[in-house]
Amino acid sequence: MEELKAIARISAVGGSEFTAVLRDPGSDVHRNSGGISPGHPGSYLSVVDGDLRVLARVHRIFEGEAGTATTNPGKRRCLSLLPLGEMDAQGGFQRGVTRYPGFNAEVYPVTAQEMALIFGTHDATALTLGNLPAMPEVAVYLDPTRLFSRHLAVLGQSGAGKTWGVTSMIQKTVALLPKSHIVLLDLHGEYCWRDQTATLQSAFPETMLRYIDATDLEIPYWLLSFAELVDLFVDRSDPNVSTQIAFLRETVQQLKQEANKDLGLANISIDSPVYFSLAKLYLYFKEANSKMYDFGKREGPLFGQFDEFLIRLQSRMNDVRYRFLLKPQRRQDSASLVDLLRDFVGLDGQGKQVTVIDLSSVPHDVLPTVTAQIGRLAFEFNYWNPRYREFPLLLVCEEAHAYIPRGERTQYSNTRRSMERIAKEGRKYGVALVVISQRPHELSETVLSQCANYFCFRITNPEDQEYVRALVPEGERNLADTLSSLGRGEALTLGEAVPIPLRFLFLPPDPTPNSADIDFTTHWQGGPDDVDVAGIVDQWRRQQRLKH
Repeated sequence: MEELKAIARISAVGGSEFTAVLRDPGSDVHRNSGGISPGHPGSYLSVVDGDLRVLARVHRIFEGEAGTATTNPGKRRCLSLLPLGEMDAQGGFQRGVTRYPGFNAEVYPVTAQEMALIFGTHDATALTLGNLPAMPEVAVYLDPTRLFSRHLAVLGQSGAGKTWGVTSMIQKTVALLPKSHIVLLDLHGEYCWRDQTATLQSAFPETMLRYIDATDLEIPYWLLSFAELVDLFVDRSDPNVSTQIAFLRETVQQLKQEANKDLGLANISIDSPVYFSLAKLYLYFKEANSKMYDFGKREGPLFGQFDEFLIRLQSRMNDVRYRFLLKPQRRQDSASLVDLLRDFVGLDGQGKQVTVIDLSSVPHDVLPTVTAQIGRLAFEFNYWNPRYREFPLLLVCEEAHAYIPRGERTQYSNTRRSMERIAKEGRKYGVALVVISQRPHELSETVLSQCANYFCFRITNPEDQEYVRALVPEGERNLADTLSSLGRGEALTLGEAVPIPLRFLFLPPDPTPNSADIDFTTHWQGGPDDVDVAGIVDQWRRQQRLKH
């Protein structure tokens, strides 16, 4: 093997950036098998000063002031390097820099063998997701425990390859860890969908998949926390909101105690997961709202204060879109919670590792409540599970900004807090989050700040770029400058699951998800001449969208 020659020398050293001057800019055409020059942005170099070896990533190249004899005598060509960690003589790697090189330290290309040794730290239980674009022969290994237990954020604009990458990650995870328990919230039918013959198709093999329509899962209203009931039924702009909330609390508490005397519970709290009658709740409010004394001559203390509440509650109860939540057919008593939880976490005897919950038919205004309820089910299941350490759960939240929004002043602030609780406390009880979003600055800051790992796909929006840059550790913020130049399916990966921050290309999933762009050209050339408009109107009226 030919001995590598130094291509540059260090001319400036800072806490988070080095500057190196190319020795002979005309010789920087030495290329590896991937065709990438080691002196180009994105490539890796080794800074050697005696027994010190620092691995660095080329951030940018530029022309500095005159002072060195080069092919361009008036300028000297320089490299801006981001230090990543220290290497020892045996190829071991330690993240972070404790010692810094001095002036004129030599800069060498890094070989594929050296990079393989760095990533080989996690070989025994490694999750292999892709390859380095600069060195395609080097596979990228991630530590699955650190990746999932510390939460993961997958960020990138629409069409950047997020669904592709997440599908590949889940497929590879189940293949490596066959006892996985993964619950995926699918908002748009990208992971499971029906073809033109109404046959279910999926991005996951049948051997690992459990598909559940959220309306069939029937997460009933009586499992909602009191705060979530308030979000669903109370208009906070109503002048009688305080009275409505107080009466709702008193009535729900009473109805839960009346309906569950057979359970033998000494105490039933307002948030206990037990059945109560929604129809009786409506009647209690209606009676209090219209109560009169002295043969109709004197109004009761609550007369007329629940007009808006009753209209809102009745509207929800009569809306077919809310039927799965407010009029459950199977979850009509407290005992049905056992079957719901077994169904939810995949303990149905079939050994399926991935549960895809299809939320595409859930109305958008109740989506935050339903998703928060799913998250709370996962958290409460393991919170009360004495064997939670042996039964970790992973909750994958597609389009998370739609139901875990940023800011306090939202109608669904209480439901957002349910997911934030998982972000803050879930790690202690074996419940991990993967949040996926194309608008990171619209996603809860609390959730993102608790993520110790990031897959950042292409982001061109300046506001989103700046938000991502502020999230990552200070020493790695310059890496965010590459977000707009990432290719499809390529991600900038930061966090505890990788030895160093890196840019890699995801391996293609098999099968692939239903996330490809619609082919306008093909269908506008030879598409249908007519569509079933009557059928469209019928589905619209029924609020039952066909999932093709």
